[in-house]
Amino acid sequence: MAQAYRYVLVALLSFLVALGALWIGRTLRADVPDRGPIHALIHGDLDLDRDQKLRIEELEKGFAARRGQLERELRAANAEIARAIEHEHAYGSDVEKAIDRSHVAMGELQKATLRHVLAMRAVLRADQTPRFDRAVAQALTAAPQD
Repeated sequence: MAQAYRYVLVALLSFLVALGALWIGRTLRADVPDRGPIHALIHGDLDLDRDQKLRIEELEKGFAARRGQLERELRAANAEIARAIEHEHAYGSDVEKAIDRSHVAMGELQKATLRHVLAMRAVLRADQTPRFDRAVAQALTAAPQD
């Protein structure tokens, strides 16, 4: 009986350690967004030279700051929608104004993202742009993933 208890205890502890490792991995990975096929192409498949890598790194630093600002604005706009719904309990004028603000924030984020993508494209050589353009077109026309 004591032997069976030990096996159950070891199995349970192993399971808990595995869950803890999974949680730690997900927590650490949460700070690293999945950047998609364009990011993978730029940083893995286009064989950038040293100058291109440095220029794109600078573009990405600048865009990260801008993206963060715009994402904060979008979250604030979404919070405003929530407050308006809580206040009006219907699709009223406050809700509509908050939705309009959210749409503006989303639009600004999309414009900034496209400017960033096109700024990276400008760093590429002529032999690299066709693959980049295909990746951009695929990213823009891909069906949403659930």
